[in-house]
Amino acid sequence: MESRRKFLTKSLLGIGATAVVAPSIFAAEAVTKPTGKISIQPNDIILFQGDSITDAGRKKDNLAANDTAAFGNGYAMMAAGTLLNTHAAHKIKVYNRGISGNRVPDLLNRWEKDALELKPTILSILIGVNDFWRTKDSGAANSPAQYKQQYQQLLERTLKALPQVKLLIGEPFGVKGVKHVTDAWYPDFLGYQQAAKEIAKEFNAVFLPYQAIFEKAGSRADGSYWTTDGVHTTLAGANLMAQSWIDLIK
Repeated sequence: MESRRKFLTKSLLGIGATAVVAPSIFAAEAVTKPTGKISIQPNDIILFQGDSITDAGRKKDNLAANDTAAFGNGYAMMAAGTLLNTHAAHKIKVYNRGISGNRVPDLLNRWEKDALELKPTILSILIGVNDFWRTKDSGAANSPAQYKQQYQQLLERTLKALPQVKLLIGEPFGVKGVKHVTDAWYPDFLGYQQAAKEIAKEFNAVFLPYQAIFEKAGSRADGSYWTTDGVHTTLAGANLMAQSWIDLIK
């Protein structure tokens, strides 16, 4: 457990101050490659958690595993379909419990029912864009340091209940120049991305650098091809995310 949680020595220093980041979206120290891989085992329970990007219009009264309607039309559905096809012999269960608009405090409030009770063996979390966005469009009071502290609390609670769970942390992302994601997002948003990166390292989680993935995709087509508003994905963007997720499976 201690190898996964470096709280006691590191996070006390990090919580009290906002992460220092370069003012460019192409920060010199930005992670550009995923860290680590995850293996699928027989009877694994895989859970996708997050906000609207994960929710993607799923039918919320359908809580079944491996059911198309329970997954919406985003990256989680596409990744789940590939997992279920590729690992058919393993009899895995895959769930989506993303909810539109969620921030880390919302996950904390529903974590027992929507995560811990499912007893996932692999837990994928993509959260953070709303933790930042609400400070811009709704005047919410939050900071990268608070986001990090709340995220640490969430994962501390998770590992206490599920010490063997394999964690995958998705980087919150924004495709600059597409509708909502303007220059006003920067450099503040970079602090939340840095916090997510640090969280993944502290908890020995696989880190999926979605920002770099979308930036690289920008060499093939402009941002509006991949997202509708800089945050929510098009069909192509959802597939890009799903493929990047699947690439982490060995």
